[in-house]
Amino acid sequence: MTVAAILLAGGESSRMGRPKALLEWGTNQTLIEYQIDELRQPPVERIVVVLGHQAERIRPLVEKTRCDVLVNELYKRGRASSLRLGARALADDTRAVIILDVDQPRPRVVIQRLIENHIRASNLITVPSFEGQRGHPTVIDGWLLPELRQVRERTQGLRGFIEGHEADVVEAPFDSEVVVLGMNTPEEYASARAKYFSPDIESGLRRAEAPRVGHEAAPD
Repeated sequence: MTVAAILLAGGESSRMGRPKALLEWGTNQTLIEYQIDELRQPPVERIVVVLGHQAERIRPLVEKTRCDVLVNELYKRGRASSLRLGARALADDTRAVIILDVDQPRPRVVIQRLIENHIRASNLITVPSFEGQRGHPTVIDGWLLPELRQVRERTQGLRGFIEGHEADVVEAPFDSEVVVLGMNTPEEYASARAKYFSPDIESGLRRAEAPRVGHEAAPD
């Protein structure tokens, strides 16, 4: 059974003013190239990238990585339409799925620890947290794929999906702010970039707690 990743990169990036996937990140890389590199490590075996807005500009970068590329022609209807498309591309016997937005860059150590904990503990849903705040990405059991293929914007998409399974959510605590970083505006991009590549983030990841195992949700 496969461990798969769905990388969502179909949004209009209206508040950013330019496609987030093409923002500079790391050394001589765009944000989407960086995230694919970090995802393309064991235990992830397949990556499905869902594009939408300005797909013609982003697609060549993804195709050279040999990931599966899907274009959501209905991207203006919201993120849930891209999530459905990505979920429908995965086989029914997929073991676990990690879901990440392109504007939520995460290093491979976070990805690997989340998935390994998720599988080891046989969780249904695993999310990272930092100082009590839930972050991203989300890892779900493949058993929930049929439901994921039906998410709708009117029911809050992935957020509503997780809320509907709250009793099954396990929080994996990390001693690093990296698991809650995101960006929607140029100011947030500059701030996230400065934090992500700072010594504090690196040392926090080295000190990161081993994620908890088990099915009990973290106390409020």
